[in-house]
Amino acid sequence: MATSISATGFKGGFGTSFKGSWGTSIVGEDYAMLVKSVPNHVSVAKPVKLPPMMKNVNEGKGLFAPIVVITRQVIGKKRFNQLRGKAIALHSQVITEFCKSIGADAKQRQGLIRLAKKNGERLGFLA
Repeated sequence: MATSISATGFKGGFGTSFKGSWGTSIVGEDYAMLVKSVPNHVSVAKPVKLPPMMKNVNEGKGLFAPIVVITRQVIGKKRFNQLRGKAIALHSQVITEFCKSIGADAKQRQGLIRLAKKNGERLGFLA
């Protein structure tokens, strides 16, 4: 079934309550009242921007998480982060040496290091 369109709208189609023309404008008292009701300026507050959170999604979870948390509390956060950094660097060196021995390229080595990080998060080493 085809519907034809004319300049005045759909033939035999839609009823409307629109009783004016597109050229009609607001004049007189209506316009003055509208102008008074609209504020001269609008102030917009700056959006609140929260600092980025670099947090482990598995924090407190994992097999080794309780040991990691207790160790951090015993030796202190600064010393703990130093030891963790040394352990991560040593593990990255082991992965690099492994990649050299099997002939893996830099992209594969980087993938193994990322995999080690994900596994460390899941096991709770980064809690």
